[in-house]
Amino acid sequence: ETQLPSGLFIRNTDQEYTAFRLAIFLHNTSPNASEAPFNLVPHVDNIETANSFAVTNAFCSQYSRGVFAIFGLYDKRSVHTLTSFCGALHISLITPSFPTEGESQFTLQLRPSIRGALLSLLDHYDWNKFVFLYDTDRGYAILQAIMEKAGQNSWQVSAICVEKFNDAAYRRLLEDLDRRQEKKFVIDLEAERLTNMLEQIVSVGKHVKGYHYIMANLGFKDINLERFMHGGANVSGFQLVDFSNPMVIKLMQRWNKLDQREYPGSDSPPKYTSALTYDGVMVMAEAFRNLRRQKVDISRRGNAGDCLANPAAPWNQGMDLERTLKQVWLQGLTGNVQFDHYGRRVNYTMDVFELKNNGPRRMGYWTDSDKLVLIQNEALNPNEIMENRTVVVTTIMEGPYVMLKKNWELYEGNDQYEGYCVDLASEIAKHIGIKYKIAIVPDGKYGARDPETKIWNGMVGELVYGKAEIAVAPLTITLVREEVIDFSKPFMSLGISIMIKKPQKSKPGVFSFLDPLAYEIWMCIVFAYIGVSVVLFLVSRFSPYEWHTEEPEEGTDGPPSDQPPNEFGIFNSLWFSLGAFMQQGCDISPRSLSGRIVGGVWWFFTLIIISSYTANLAAFLTVERMVSPIESAEDLAKQTDIAYGTLDSGSTKEFFRRSKIAVYEKMWGYMKSAEPTVFTKNTQEGVVRVRKSKGKYAFLLESTMNEYTEQRKPCDTMKVGGNLDSKGYGVATPKGSLLRSAVNLAVLKLNEQGLLDKLKNKWWYDKGECGSGGGGEKDKSSQALSLSNVAGVFYILVGGLGLAMLVALIEFCYKSRNEANVGENGRVLTPDCPKAVHSGPSLRQSSGLALVSSELP
Repeated sequence: ETQLPSGLFIRNTDQEYTAFRLAIFLHNTSPNASEAPFNLVPHVDNIETANSFAVTNAFCSQYSRGVFAIFGLYDKRSVHTLTSFCGALHISLITPSFPTEGESQFTLQLRPSIRGALLSLLDHYDWNKFVFLYDTDRGYAILQAIMEKAGQNSWQVSAICVEKFNDAAYRRLLEDLDRRQEKKFVIDLEAERLTNMLEQIVSVGKHVKGYHYIMANLGFKDINLERFMHGGANVSGFQLVDFSNPMVIKLMQRWNKLDQREYPGSDSPPKYTSALTYDGVMVMAEAFRNLRRQKVDISRRGNAGDCLANPAAPWNQGMDLERTLKQVWLQGLTGNVQFDHYGRRVNYTMDVFELKNNGPRRMGYWTDSDKLVLIQNEALNPNEIMENRTVVVTTIMEGPYVMLKKNWELYEGNDQYEGYCVDLASEIAKHIGIKYKIAIVPDGKYGARDPETKIWNGMVGELVYGKAEIAVAPLTITLVREEVIDFSKPFMSLGISIMIKKPQKSKPGVFSFLDPLAYEIWMCIVFAYIGVSVVLFLVSRFSPYEWHTEEPEEGTDGPPSDQPPNEFGIFNSLWFSLGAFMQQGCDISPRSLSGRIVGGVWWFFTLIIISSYTANLAAFLTVERMVSPIESAEDLAKQTDIAYGTLDSGSTKEFFRRSKIAVYEKMWGYMKSAEPTVFTKNTQEGVVRVRKSKGKYAFLLESTMNEYTEQRKPCDTMKVGGNLDSKGYGVATPKGSLLRSAVNLAVLKLNEQGLLDKLKNKWWYDKGECGSGGGGEKDKSSQALSLSNVAGVFYILVGGLGLAMLVALIEFCYKSRNEANVGENGRVLTPDCPKAVHSGPSLRQSSGLALVSSELP
């Protein structure tokens, strides 16, 4: 028995027609002893223009021949005509064309929907802003899906229909998009227009590193991307046909033997649409086979009928064939072929590919159940991949990590640079066995994503956009960076710290000898001194043992002694207390028990006070202390006199921007609104600003750079407080780079060998210019007291001597005046000597000189 399927092929489908013929030929010639054989006899109509009139004529021609099913390709102009006729006449349409969104009962759609896979890939890449280029040949299903998702996720999508564009229009569009910094594209075009579009992308130079394209079709390997591979652009897409499948390999062997003159399109590998065509024939054959097994008679009535009859006369067995077609389940060139109740493909798998420097590489797969699944690719030897290639290592000019050598003009290439990261890159290259070239990042930035354009700058941008393959630099490992690049294990641990200008060391004041004791203690000592003196005076007055009278010596004549009967008057009490406090002797001492108790207690008090004072005096006089106005981030946050800021692009700025801690939120609010800006373009600019601000600017940076700068001349910066956080520097590679594992192992090995610590000591401390605490010689000389340390003591000495001379002069003048007054009133006769000599009231006999005091009437 012979079955009669038909074929409708529009123009430019030569390869699909070849696949259709080959599939029928292989079915008709394949032996099947278990079942009665049957042949498929095609009735093919090739349509030059797929308009409604041509499609209607072709369909009616097929229907009039009494065909059981129609295998056809359609476009947006013919799809509704075909599906309407098939639905009305109960003729099943099997098509590899784009799937429709409507529920057409008698349409079997061989091509899976790419909608879910495309949205999953966009989520994987975290695209929030991109361009969607499309035509309307396949309808608006993909456009509608993307715009719905854009509305839900606040994506910025520029959807542009390029259906009527010529080459010049393509170029103008691409140049305009480039001026808008558009680097990400989703391209949903049919094969012919897609090829033309890619040619124009190459012609305007947008196929280089930094651009990313997603091809929204199911034949990634069908596209010629050789120039994109050499240019370096990132290209992603989907592949429905697995060329490693044994079934595909077997067909390819037969395909390659076809005569291209008889079978047009056989000179190139079958496209995914050709594979779908082949699977469509297999589905028809399996459905007919199942009907034969079920003993279902699907023979046509004698008169095929008129397709344009009104009312329509549907085929009675059409429902049985449609039901059987949807129940087919087989393994074809496009994987698992299975349909749901509406004739759509289900339980299918499509591979996700990325274009790498050695060609397309499978990064994962997508299924309608598991969604996007990424796979771990086999570890390849970087030496094989990088053979005859020089790896570009991006870094940043930052001491001591990367610096130009003295007389660097005399060197070439990597020899022009020196520093910690230069040595580290050399060691990593030795362990991996690769050649490399150091490239300084052009914009001098570490890497941050612009919140508006979402474009990465700095070294991160160099990796993301394919301009470099490794970043060996003081690049902090952060979450936002880890989302777009890969990091090795940290090669250095650090944290955010505060750099300020080193305050001037406080010189001891003139009266710095008072510093060992607080001013409150000095006041208490003064009051204690006065109080003890008063108590001693009162005790001496009340105690009878302090009163005494001295009689004249025997054998001498004269009046009684003029010495007071009590030695502890108020002035002598003060003198006694002062002498005891100064630990000096005194001619008088208390005789009474109460007086001696007062004296003993005072002596004990002065012993402790003087001992404590002496113990602290040396430290206060010899140590020059630096008084820092800032000790922590809290101090910065609660003051306004000292400005503070960070690097304009880097992890430190990102830390404050994302922090939820109140202190850091307050600091970020100040920094982003400060005028003039407190952010600096690079670290060196921040250090210079600290040095020139006279203590009015603090710079927030990584502790490692802070410590290094503190060791560099002019040695006028310092780190204050502890680290604000804890993080690390890592060697970065692009996402999915083959070098990632090798670089990570190299860093771990260098750490275990202790080489990382040696490198840090070499570039931080061995080459330091400030020494420990500012230099050894200075430390030695600082132990000796200078005149400024004890100047106050000399001032008191000179002041005391001057005061004594002044008091003596006052005493002399006062006494002379009194004596003069007495002499005038009493006619005192005196020899030629100063009247001040007459200081005693009694008659004294001196050597050869008699002083006579007589009273005249």
